[in-house]
Amino acid sequence: MADIVLGIGSSHGPLLSTPPEQWDLRAKADRENKGHWYRGKTYDYESLLKERAPGFAHEVTVDVRRGRFLQCRPALEALGQKFNAVAPDAVVIIGNDQREFFNPGLTPAITVYRGSQISNVQHLSEDAPGLNIAEPGNSPTEGATYPGATALADHILDSLADENFDLAQSEQTPSGAPRGGIPHAYGFFYHTILQDATPPSVPIILNVHFPHNTPKLHRCLELGHALYRAIKGFNGFKRVALMASGGLTHFVIDEDLDRTVMSAMQNGDEKALASLPENLFKVGTAEIKNWYPVIAAMNAAGLKYRQVDYVPCYRSEAGTGNAMCFAYWE
Repeated sequence: MADIVLGIGSSHGPLLSTPPEQWDLRAKADRENKGHWYRGKTYDYESLLKERAPGFAHEVTVDVRRGRFLQCRPALEALGQKFNAVAPDAVVIIGNDQREFFNPGLTPAITVYRGSQISNVQHLSEDAPGLNIAEPGNSPTEGATYPGATALADHILDSLADENFDLAQSEQTPSGAPRGGIPHAYGFFYHTILQDATPPSVPIILNVHFPHNTPKLHRCLELGHALYRAIKGFNGFKRVALMASGGLTHFVIDEDLDRTVMSAMQNGDEKALASLPENLFKVGTAEIKNWYPVIAAMNAAGLKYRQVDYVPCYRSEAGTGNAMCFAYWE
C-alpha cells in the first residue's frame, strides 16, 4: 500500500523565467487582447483599465517588478528542496494543456498519461511575444526525457473507472502536437522545480480552458478524493507525492479571489472552494482548478497546508499579470 507523503502547489508562468525588465513583452500582448476575463465579464484592455481605476501603475515600475521576481525565486527553490528532503518514490502531477498537446480535433476533459517516457522540449514560436524568452524555464535547451510511472498510471485509470470517472489515456505525445512534448505546465515543474531529476511520474492533464467539457469545481474535488483512494490502494511505490501546477489568478490578477482560495486551502474548506462561482474560473484563472484535486487528496491524507509565499506579479496598469502562489502539504 502506498502512502501520500507530500503535496506541492506552484504557479507556472513566463514571468517566473523572464527578467523583470522585459515583462513588458507580455504586457504588449495584454494591451492588444480584446478578451480579458475578469469576474464573469470580458473586457478589452481600455475597458479593463477603466473598470480597475485608478489602476496599478505603482505595481509595474521596474523596481517593484525586480522585487517580485526576486521574491519568487527562493520560493521555487524552497519547493524543490522540500521535495528532495521528503524524497518520494513517485509523483502525480496535475496540470493543464493549452493546445500544446491536444488540438480542437480532440480535447479530453481528464487525461492520464501512462507512457514509460515523458518528453520535454522547448517550443519557440515567431508569434509569441514574451513567451520565447521564458522557454529556458520550461525545458533545458537540448530537451529532456523523464521516466513515466506506467503501473501507477494504469492503477489510477482502473481505480477511477470503478468510481465512474470517464477518462482518456495517452502513452505518447500526439502526432503533430505543437510543442512536441509534455505541456509547459509540467515542463516547468520537471525543469525548474525538480531540476530534471524527477522520480517516475504520472501527468494528469485537465481541460480547464476550452469549452464545453471543462471539469467543474466539485468534480475536481471528487477527482482528488478518488486519486487519494487509488494511490492508497497501489502496491508498487511506497511513498507518493502529488503536485499541482498553475494559477493563481491570471491573466487578470484578482487578489481578493486569491485570498479566498488560499484561506480555504489553509482551512481545508472544500465546501467554500466548491461554492465559488464557476464563471470566475475562465482563461488563466481556470488553472486554479488544477489545485483542487491536490487540495482534496491532501485533506483526505491528513497533511497540513504550508504556504511558502504569495506574490502578485503585475505587468500592466490594468492589473494584468500572474499572481504566484507557492505551497506544500506535509
